[in-house]
Amino acid sequence: MAHDVPGASIESRTSDATATFNAGESLGKGVVAVSANENIKTIQTLYEAFGQGDLEAILGALTDDVDWATDTASTAAPWYGVRHGKERVADFFAKFGNTMEIEEFTPFSFAANDYDVLTVVRCRANSRATGKSLDMNLHRYFVFRDGKVSYCRGTEDTAQTEAVLRP
Repeated sequence: MAHDVPGASIESRTSDATATFNAGESLGKGVVAVSANENIKTIQTLYEAFGQGDLEAILGALTDDVDWATDTASTAAPWYGVRHGKERVADFFAKFGNTMEIEEFTPFSFAANDYDVLTVVRCRANSRATGKSLDMNLHRYFVFRDGKVSYCRGTEDTAQTEAVLRP
């Protein structure tokens, strides 16, 4: 799968050959690589939309079949779990928003190639149920297909999240 390919270029591996593609070139099946700068701008726009509560703008930056999750075995947070499709990603944001009140959500580091973006985000938030606060860096890995996010995985301090949500 595409998100398994490391490096600054996209490689298509077959049993007898490896082909390298550059931004703007077709990757087959209608998939086109987009530049790293364009991908970063898309993610910055996505984070801005999150800060403004603009769910429609967020969903507009995703493919219809997006695969979205936080990498964790924990089930403590209602937003944890794999979600497929825009409707399920909307549920992710609803559950997060209903559970947590954001005090700070500041993306401060971006790394990208023509295919994916890695981000680090400073997050401070309070549990609406317990009043407890969390303060951590979130890490997100976004994979692009045709200029839209098709895959997202996040990591966070799940032990801290569990403690904040526990009564």
